[in-house]
Amino acid sequence: MADAPNVPALPSAVRKGWTCPPRRSVMKAGLAMGLAGLFLPLTSCMAYERPSSLTVAGGESGGFYLEFSTLLADLLQHEGIAEKAQPLTTGGSLDNIRRLLDGEASFAVALADTAAQQASTNAGRIVALGKVYENYVHCIVRQDSGIRSFGELAGKTAAVGEAGSGTSLTAHRIIAAAGLSADAPTSAGQTLKEVNLGLNQGLAALRGGSVDALFWSGGVPTSAVTAMNKDARLSLIDLSGQIPATRSRFGAFYDRVLVPRNSYQDIPAVWTVGVANLLLCRDDLPGPVVKKTVELLVGHAQDLIPKTSMGVQFLSPETLISTVGVPLHPAAAAAYRELHG
Repeated sequence: MADAPNVPALPSAVRKGWTCPPRRSVMKAGLAMGLAGLFLPLTSCMAYERPSSLTVAGGESGGFYLEFSTLLADLLQHEGIAEKAQPLTTGGSLDNIRRLLDGEASFAVALADTAAQQASTNAGRIVALGKVYENYVHCIVRQDSGIRSFGELAGKTAAVGEAGSGTSLTAHRIIAAAGLSADAPTSAGQTLKEVNLGLNQGLAALRGGSVDALFWSGGVPTSAVTAMNKDARLSLIDLSGQIPATRSRFGAFYDRVLVPRNSYQDIPAVWTVGVANLLLCRDDLPGPVVKKTVELLVGHAQDLIPKTSMGVQFLSPETLISTVGVPLHPAAAAAYRELHG
């Protein structure tokens, strides 16, 4: 944690009435051992004004966003952080941030590139509680399509996510950086036609042949992709060659990550683009709620990993504070400082 950002002191409004006993020695020991087995007894904290409800904006059915948001909402309610908590099925990152700003959602999961873009245009209203996992950009084709490389998508049609999803932003940036978008045609004049279809509609279109490829950003494996791969054999296209141009044009949000072999049955290991996924809130979310939620992220990490996941980088102490240009909520920053001494 030597590279942790400077964190502001916890505001007095947050400290007031917060009577948890000091746990610094416990936290240091737990973090030295990693997340496994670390448990923070939230019920020992007193004088907490529990909100009646909290909502977590997630994503599409069959996707990792909604799985994570459902687990988080269940924990928020089970651990007494709110009387009731529920996930919201949404169109993805941009839709989640809109719901957050409108007050429809208390928390939102969003891709870091989308979150940074929106945070810069909303006067500090969007802040982070932490980096919660790594998204893997899937470029999915049918095995019988004959498409084996990214360059072979020139002249084809791809579903790039719902309008309002983080996938649609990330996919477009990758395509644009490669010179295949309609506004930056290649010298041969061939472009990749982008259509706004989400995960489930995109898979249906891929099955039916109305699109040649589907871009999807999520955890590994994504259950909806697993289900289709059982009866319509799929392949993943290596996107790692597009990372340098994408980083150069759009920023250092994009990393090289490996989809492990057999994440999807009979599909070999494939390098692709990774984008951090952040848990966001508004800057006016009460500090005690934020602090208790951070304690959940650290102390109950094992309960926040969907059972289907296998390839994700998830909720490690070193990466939680790496929020990629989106500032931490002051109470989250103070909580991490307290945990790490």
